[in-house]
Amino acid sequence: MKIINQLKLTTTLLFFAFSISILSAKNQSSEKKQFISLFNGNNLSGWTVKCLPTDKDKDFWTVVDEAIECNSLNDAEHDYMWLLSNQEFSDFELKLKFQAFRESPGNSGVQFRSRYNANDKAEGSFWLDGPQVDIDPTTQWRTGLIYDETWGEKRWICPSLKDWSIDQSSAPKNVKFVFADDQNGWNDLRIVAKGNNIQTFLNGNLVVDYNGDGVLNNAAHVAKNVDKKGHIALQLHKTNRLKMRYKDIFIREL
Repeated sequence: MKIINQLKLTTTLLFFAFSISILSAKNQSSEKKQFISLFNGNNLSGWTVKCLPTDKDKDFWTVVDEAIECNSLNDAEHDYMWLLSNQEFSDFELKLKFQAFRESPGNSGVQFRSRYNANDKAEGSFWLDGPQVDIDPTTQWRTGLIYDETWGEKRWICPSLKDWSIDQSSAPKNVKFVFADDQNGWNDLRIVAKGNNIQTFLNGNLVVDYNGDGVLNNAAHVAKNVDKKGHIALQLHKTNRLKMRYKDIFIREL
């Protein structure tokens, strides 16, 4: 009887230890899925401006009213410039708010799994390779569509087009876009990347649900090391006069 009781006690303790282990694993998994902030609201700590050497002294990226502001309204003499997260991410859910201004004729976007190439002897040198979720106040309906900035691809991939050309026949339905002088003034953008499947949402509405198999993992992306993992970046387009703000930038790994 004593042996049986000892066995029962041992079994109970083992079950208890196993349960604690399972709970601990679940908690660790839950912790990995918590959103973290990529912007502290005070300065550009955790971010780096990437650009040509000729643009390195241009002070376009600043913090204004607890938001990241890109302001090149008074200077169109610049090449592409990016504000790049120091951290890299693979599968993730990213959410942020952006504010667009009617007086701004410029274009922006959010790149992901991207990598900066500063080798001046390489093809596509001084370039940020990787896919980009477009933000375009001039057309609005392009916002949330995906343009691939990867050297060797460089075209709209969702919708799938041959190059940079696009017209309103590609516009998604139910686009909701607001400007700074509208009642709310801020747009919500969400990007979910799982493997080669990318979803984008603008103000709660699904814009694209894209299966990028054969594109996001093709030879061009592998060559630039942007097929699986890379940086988040905010873009200033070449020669654009842009004013845009970004805040509440949160990401969680999936």
